[in-house]
Amino acid sequence: MPKIVVTNNQHLTEKQKQRLDSLGDVTYYDTLPESGEQYLERVEGADIICSGTAGLQDAYPQLKDVYVTVAFVSVAFVDLEVLQSNNVAISNAPGANRHAVSEWIIAMTILLMRNMYPAIKRNETYRKDGSLPPITPGLAGNKMTILGQGNVGKRVGELAAVFGMHVTYFKRGDDLYSAVQDADVVVDTLSSNASTDKLLDDGFFQSMKQGSYFISVTRSEITDEDAMLKALDEGRLAGVATDCGGILVGDTDDPLYQKLVNHPKVLVTPHVSYNSEMSRRMGADIMIDNVEAWIKGKPRNVLNA
Repeated sequence: MPKIVVTNNQHLTEKQKQRLDSLGDVTYYDTLPESGEQYLERVEGADIICSGTAGLQDAYPQLKDVYVTVAFVSVAFVDLEVLQSNNVAISNAPGANRHAVSEWIIAMTILLMRNMYPAIKRNETYRKDGSLPPITPGLAGNKMTILGQGNVGKRVGELAAVFGMHVTYFKRGDDLYSAVQDADVVVDTLSSNASTDKLLDDGFFQSMKQGSYFISVTRSEITDEDAMLKALDEGRLAGVATDCGGILVGDTDDPLYQKLVNHPKVLVTPHVSYNSEMSRRMGADIMIDNVEAWIKGKPRNVLNA
């Protein structure tokens, strides 16, 4: 039977463990590897690695002749060509996070377009000077343009339509500036690759509608944050929400997070948009599906085939 190593606690259910155990000789680790060296010690001699990010992002150039699968979507932190040259195939779990990330995007859309934060648990009366609470744009009747039409982009579009928004998509080959120029909110769900590197630059933000909103769940390689902040400070953008997709999960000390956290027009979270029970369960199921398919000689979701 193949030797399978689960590199860290991935919160597998008993049913998921039973299924994985039926596929090979499995070793489970309950803690995060503290270094690339410790990661390599854990996976030594493995045929199949069920991996988290920790350790893999540092140790992947040293891996050889092994199959790696993860329970999440983005593996932009590894060089796929390096892995391929070392005879290492890697699979991801496409769509595992689509519900959680889409919920996060819709929640941020509501917070921004209804300007909810000043009203939540408010103590000071709006009527102090005789005025009413300020009118907000709201979602219904306004236009959302989604950059990318993958698992997350499609789900966001479905949810936004339920709220009465007019939804359009930017796809590869479209004119980016034209696609966003009349959108009330632009949602970035693009994949990180050579074609999207710093795609969302100063020209992009200046092409957006005056007073519009920008929401992103992707990596910082795609967005020029300085250009984004410039558009905010100049009033081109009314607000931004970002999950800082390129930082380590929960790392509020990350320089990018710290750069954004105190800006009054930015809602920022430390890479947690994916984090739900549904994502965890779906990701683990897809990861185990990948293992079973690999053993049967029918690889699936391989990113560097």
